[in-house]
Amino acid sequence: MTFVFRSAPHSSTAGREGVDALLAASAYCEDICVIFMDEGVNQLLVGQDTTSSLMKDYAPMFKLFDLYDVEQVYVHDASLQAQGIQYAELIIDAETVTTEELKLKLSSTKKILTF
Repeated sequence: MTFVFRSAPHSSTAGREGVDALLAASAYCEDICVIFMDEGVNQLLVGQDTTSSLMKDYAPMFKLFDLYDVEQVYVHDASLQAQGIQYAELIIDAETVTTEELKLKLSSTKKILTF
């Protein structure tokens, strides 16, 4: 099962719902893959200001991935570049993948949930 985070953080509830779904699924599924791409890479930024959206910052929940044995975490390198984000700004360690590697990962999975 692959969880793809594509939306900007705090623009909707999709990101928070995705994290909740992912952590719940980890109790039943061992082979979970997580991919951050497009505007979704912004969800991994440290110290997000959520005052204007009146939403709670859920980025620290990504640190729970290790506790829930979610080990396959990837971030699209071209998306990082497009958003002007440096790898050092991310709240968690994620393996960077090229567009070709991303296509392979997505084509090899049976279920994809996009948030």
